[in-house]
Amino acid sequence: MTQPIIREDIEAYAVAHSTPPSDVLRRLAEETERTLKAPQMMVGALEGGFLQMLVYALKPKLVLEIGTFSGYSSLSMAPALPPGGRIVTCDVNETTVAVARRYAEEAGLADRIDYRLGPALDTIAGLDGPFDFVFIDADKSNYSRYYEAVLPKLAPGGLIAADNTLWYGKILDDSDQTDDTVALRQFNDFVASDERVVCVQLTVRDGVTLIRKR
Repeated sequence: MTQPIIREDIEAYAVAHSTPPSDVLRRLAEETERTLKAPQMMVGALEGGFLQMLVYALKPKLVLEIGTFSGYSSLSMAPALPPGGRIVTCDVNETTVAVARRYAEEAGLADRIDYRLGPALDTIAGLDGPFDFVFIDADKSNYSRYYEAVLPKLAPGGLIAADNTLWYGKILDDSDQTDDTVALRQFNDFVASDERVVCVQLTVRDGVTLIRKR
């Protein structure tokens, strides 16, 4: 069984000492765990709170989320948007996006979240931007493509957050040559050496890399 980057008891302590998620988020998490495949893809309370804090600080007018899943991350970010701010979130899974829409409606936040079904690269190509904040949390094999697609459309002062960049520590295991691990390893190396940007890789949950233009 794959081990988390942060000890579970330490993460539980951090969650207990953070402002708790809303009742809607709590119930969304419970339904995700109970009914959906691969519930570990959900960001959860700690990272959801982290994303909300970033959005609160950045005050973005336009957020792009690549990878909706059941909507926990977009529903975490939406309450922190400034007046007129919105999130465009894209995914290819109708089942999980339907769950996300339902909880957004229940939370009274559906007017702030624009759900797009279809390949994310196609969605990005059809958006003018500029994006003030981009959260990448989708298929790992396309991380580098998503990065290149959004970087030219990133607003001055904008920020990209790429999730899962430590990949349960498997990026350190040279014997692991599975597609996702190799793709993330290449993405990490490329971003760290990309002279167009400044980045910092954080050990938040499974690794979050924050990236801005120079």
